[in-house]
Amino acid sequence: MSKKGTVYFFTGLAGAGKTTLGTLFYRRMKEKNNNVVLLDGDQLRRLSTVVSGYTTEERRSGAYFNFELAELLTNQNIDVVLCSISMYDDVRAWAREHIENYVEIYIKVKWETLYKRDQKGLYSSGTKNVVGVDLLCEEPKTPDFIIENDGLETPQAIVERLEAAFLS
Repeated sequence: MSKKGTVYFFTGLAGAGKTTLGTLFYRRMKEKNNNVVLLDGDQLRRLSTVVSGYTTEERRSGAYFNFELAELLTNQNIDVVLCSISMYDDVRAWAREHIENYVEIYIKVKWETLYKRDQKGLYSSGTKNVVGVDLLCEEPKTPDFIIENDGLETPQAIVERLEAAFLS
């Protein structure tokens, strides 16, 4: 039987730090193993009409697409760092069931911090279809790792903890 890769799924609301932390983690992994890819929800959304919409159903379809792509890569012994909101219990349950090596990393951030960061203007502009504001947000119930990312710890320090937990 061939070895399978691992999906390291970084999830959290917009502005939580998924891409920042996931990219740093990916770079650390890449130094040790060339067989790793980074998939970011915003980039995947631009590449595919499947993940282009912002309604709940379009987001859910996009989340399934992201995990199916990640599964395809892991079946070829490629590690995947996936950074995406995907705040739906059924989608994460599907990933746990279908992806043999699945690690869920929940980046938890207080609302005050999200509003302060608000890099994309999602929380302050009155934009519609924002997960956690006017769209359902099902907080992960059984993540493998929880990161409190309210600025008390540097991204580098957080990634060092993730490395110690998963790459040692």
